[in-house]
Amino acid sequence: VVGVDEAGRGPLAGPVVAAAAIVPTNIEGVIDSKKITKEEDRERLYEELVSSPGIRYAVAIVSAQRIDEINILQATLEGMRMAVQGVMDMDSYYFALIDGNKIPKDMPCSSESITKGDGREYSIGAASIIAKVTRDRLMHEYDAKYPEYNLKQHKGYPTVAHMSAVRKHGASLIHRRTFAPLK
Repeated sequence: VVGVDEAGRGPLAGPVVAAAAIVPTNIEGVIDSKKITKEEDRERLYEELVSSPGIRYAVAIVSAQRIDEINILQATLEGMRMAVQGVMDMDSYYFALIDGNKIPKDMPCSSESITKGDGREYSIGAASIIAKVTRDRLMHEYDAKYPEYNLKQHKGYPTVAHMSAVRKHGASLIHRRTFAPLK
């Protein structure tokens, strides 16, 4: 079973990141990444997951520009499909459990969507953590490139500080220009 989830649908800046994971062993504490409040705890679980024997995972990063071209929902579904394709072997059969209520078009395997699946299915929870940590690390890299936005602090979400920086400096190349506060 392939667990599939995303991180970064709500921010005004940065990509949406989808992850697909096949995790043969259970690691204690793997749940929906949004329920893990400390970044260091997510980082620790991420390292345990990606180094666990037999794990297969793939990440797909969909840029802010692509999000603006096709909208956040379609960008999320595109990322999920690409992540699932990244973990599949041609000679194996897979079934994907996808967090949410939509299944991407052209999925390369049979799939089922599960609302709040990241808290109900272990493999989706694992994908949730992988996607979230990958995106957070990218936002730290973007913070070095665009320090005036303090992206490492809010990860691109529309906080008061972020909105103030956007008003002062304008939108950067990684901002989603089709999102309401930036239109």
